[in-house]
Amino acid sequence: MGMQQSDKVFAGAIPDIYESLLVPMIFAPYAADMAARIAALQPRRVLELAAGTGVLTRELARRMPPDAAIVATDLNPPMLARAQAVGTERPVVWREADAMALPFDDATFDLVACQFGVMFFPDKGKAFAEARRVLVPGGTLIFNVWDQIEFNAFAREINAALATLFPEAPPQFMVRTPHGYHSQATIEQDLRQGGFSAPPVFETVTATSRAGSARIPAVAFCQGTPLRADLEGRGPDALSRATDHCEQAFIQAYGTGPMAGPIQAHVVMVAVPAS
Repeated sequence: MGMQQSDKVFAGAIPDIYESLLVPMIFAPYAADMAARIAALQPRRVLELAAGTGVLTRELARRMPPDAAIVATDLNPPMLARAQAVGTERPVVWREADAMALPFDDATFDLVACQFGVMFFPDKGKAFAEARRVLVPGGTLIFNVWDQIEFNAFAREINAALATLFPEAPPQFMVRTPHGYHSQATIEQDLRQGGFSAPPVFETVTATSRAGSARIPAVAFCQGTPLRADLEGRGPDALSRATDHCEQAFIQAYGTGPMAGPIQAHVVMVAVPAS
């Protein structure tokens, strides 16, 4: 199930919906977790890949010393613009960049971080090789990826609901890309291909996703992710029909009030040899 070109596009209305709904619902807990891990390593120069609308960037700016440099990058200018509009507590450098062709010199950063972005890289080995190239000896790559969709309740509900609405050709974005890169063996192989010789450390982190109503995850996933392009391609009213259908599925599963469900991801950390 190969990734499609539209899986990487975060534009139009997506950045605003992503930031306002998805970030607090599923990304914020993991940004806090990753920022704490990074701060504990005390890096002086941090490069963030696929920063999105800046949820991890904001946590890093809060937790790291003022003299620690943070460079936050993303391939999608609309996402980066939304991140800059939200801002950070202290200055960071924002830069458009392709993770597979980083515009930085060798051995520039002590740490490279990526929150839920690796899954979107078309060539993971090449992206890891670029991260390896810009890291100093003794530097660290840290990233997280979603576990299988079965362990992530809201995404699972969305996927199941859309399969009933479009039974002849169910949308596969959620399984294919956000929840399609969870195999430890595959990740280890890609890291080796990227030049990381040390064994990576994996840790599975569980959290709770919360929403004030069934409408929130329905809009968030259908309209605030690249799933939107698939749905819009199914007809002029398909996006609204899909959103309404998913809302009803959430109401059936959780009721009309506030809702909560488990989420699960893997944190991966690997170091470059010191010499």
